[in-house]
Amino acid sequence: MNQTETVHDPIEMEVFNNRLQSITEDMNNTLVRSSFSTNIKERKDCSVALFDARGRLVVQGTQIPLHLGSLNGAVKTVLARYGQDGIREGDAYICNDPYLAAGSHLPDVNLVTPIFHDGSLAFFAANVGHHSDFGGVVAGSIAGNLRSVFAEGLRLPVIRIVREGVLDEDLLYLIANNTRDPEERMLDLKVQIATNARGAAAVRGLIGQMGLEKTLRAVDDVIVYTRNRLRMRIAALKQGTYAFENWLDDDGLGDGAPVPVRVSVTVERDRLVFDFTGTGAQARGAMNLPVNALNACVYYSVKSLLDPALAANEGLIEPLEIRLPPGSIVNPAPPAAVGARSLTAQKVAGAIFGAFRGVLPDERVMGAGNDVCPAIVFSGANRGRAGEFVYLESIGGGSGATADADGMDGIHVHMTNSSNLPVEALENEYPLRVDEYAYVQDSGGAGRRRGGMGLARQIRSLVDGIVFTARADSHTVGEASGALGAGPGGRARLELREPEGTVRALPSKPAAITLRAGQSIRMETSGGGGLGAPAQRSGADVADDLADQVISPEWAREHYPEQWREVAR
Repeated sequence: MNQTETVHDPIEMEVFNNRLQSITEDMNNTLVRSSFSTNIKERKDCSVALFDARGRLVVQGTQIPLHLGSLNGAVKTVLARYGQDGIREGDAYICNDPYLAAGSHLPDVNLVTPIFHDGSLAFFAANVGHHSDFGGVVAGSIAGNLRSVFAEGLRLPVIRIVREGVLDEDLLYLIANNTRDPEERMLDLKVQIATNARGAAAVRGLIGQMGLEKTLRAVDDVIVYTRNRLRMRIAALKQGTYAFENWLDDDGLGDGAPVPVRVSVTVERDRLVFDFTGTGAQARGAMNLPVNALNACVYYSVKSLLDPALAANEGLIEPLEIRLPPGSIVNPAPPAAVGARSLTAQKVAGAIFGAFRGVLPDERVMGAGNDVCPAIVFSGANRGRAGEFVYLESIGGGSGATADADGMDGIHVHMTNSSNLPVEALENEYPLRVDEYAYVQDSGGAGRRRGGMGLARQIRSLVDGIVFTARADSHTVGEASGALGAGPGGRARLELREPEGTVRALPSKPAAITLRAGQSIRMETSGGGGLGAPAQRSGADVADDLADQVISPEWAREHYPEQWREVAR
C-alpha cells in the first residue's frame, strides 16, 4: 500500500476496529481471570494482540506498552522460521528469547496461534505473560548484575507447543521444571494457550459474519487510516531536530559511571526519525534493551504525545524510522543480559518525551515522570506444595506535571502499566507482612504544577530464609526533570531495616540477599518533575499540599518561600 490510498468506508472501518478491540479485550480478560500467578491474575502483567497472515499488527490490547515489541517479534519470527506453508491449523508456538525470537526478556513468554479460514492462514492471535520466574541464577530470573542471557533463565526459540491441536505435554513438562514453581508455570502456560484459542474462535466468527475478503479489506482500511492520521499529525509539527538526554545510575553492576540515554528526534514532512547516537555502550550487566523492546518505546511515545486515540496497528509503525548504534545499551549483541531492560526502556521513553518539549506547544509539555520501573522480588519455600514461591512486584512513582494539573501520585508511567498487588493478597499468599504502603512526602518536583509523589513500600519477612532481589534506578543520577522552570522530582532509595530499628542503605540493584525473620525491606520510589516556575504556584495550592502532608513545612519554606510567608501569616 502507498500513502495516497484512501479508506473504502470510514464508518464500516470504525465499527470493524471496535470489533477487533472487543476481541482483544475479551482475550485479555480471559488471560487475567484464568491465570494462577499473582503477577498475571492480580497485577495484570500481560498483553494480547492480533496480527494478519503477513505478520502486520492489526490490533493490540490496552495493557503493557513494552509488550508490543515482544509480540511483534514473536509473530515475525514464527513466519521467518516456518513460513506460511509450514504453519498448520491447530498449531501454537511458544518463545521468549531476545536474540533467537526477537523477544523482550526471558520471563516474558509469548504464545502465538495461527488462525485459519477454509484451510488458509488468515490471522494470528498472540499473547505475552510475564512469569514470576523462568529459571536462571536468581529467583525471578532478573538481576542487574547478571552478565549473560544464559544466566537469566530458560531460553526458548520459536517452538511448536501445540501440534495440530495436540499439546506437547513433554515440552510443557520440561519448561515448567526448569523454573522454581513448576505447577504455577504449567498452569499459566496452559491459560495462555487457551486465551489464544478463545481469540481465534472470535476471529473466525467475525470472518464467518463478514466474509474473508471483506475482513481483509477492513484490515487494510484500519492500517491505512492510522498511517494517514499519524502523517497528518507529523505534518502539523515544527520541522527540525530536537534532542534530550536521560541517565541511568550505572550499567547494572553498581561500580561504573552513569550511562547516558540520548535521542534526537527529526521531524520531517511526513515521518519522524529517532536517532540514539551517543547513548551508552552495551552494558556489562542486565540493563541492555533489546531492539524490539526499544522499538516499542518509540511506538508508545509517538502515540502518547501526538495522538493518544490513535489505534495501535501497523499504520502507527510505518511513518517512523529508528536508528540505533550497534553495540550500545539500546542495541546489544548476544549474549548480553537483558533482564532489567525495563529500567532502560523507561529512560528511553522519558528521553523521547523530553525531546518533544522542543516540538510541542507549552500547553502540551509535561514534566518528566519517575522514568523508572523499580521492582522487588521475594522468594522462598511454598507453603503446602512443592517448589518455591516467587513474589514479584514493580512499584509506581510520581508522574510529571502538566499545564493544567499536578502530576499523579504513585503511578506507573510510560512502558509499564501493571496493577499493584493488594496487601491482603500479598499477605495471604506469602510469609510476608506489609509494614507500610504510603506516598513519599516532599518527593514531587516544585512548580506551578507540582510533580507526583513517589511510593514507599516496606515489607517484612515473617520467616528465616526469604531471598530478596531488586532492580531500581534514579538513586544517584537521573532524577525526573522539571519543565518550563520547574524543579525535579525526588530520588529513590532502598533500605534494609533490622527489627531493633537499625537501617542500612542498599544499592539500587542488590541480588539474592537472604533475610531473617523480622528484617524488612523498604523501597521509596522517585517523584515526578514539576511544570512552571515554583513562584507561580498559588498560595492556596501550597496550603492544600501542607494540609494533606504532600510537602513538609521545611520543603515549603525552601521551594515556595513567598507562598510560605503568605500561608504562615
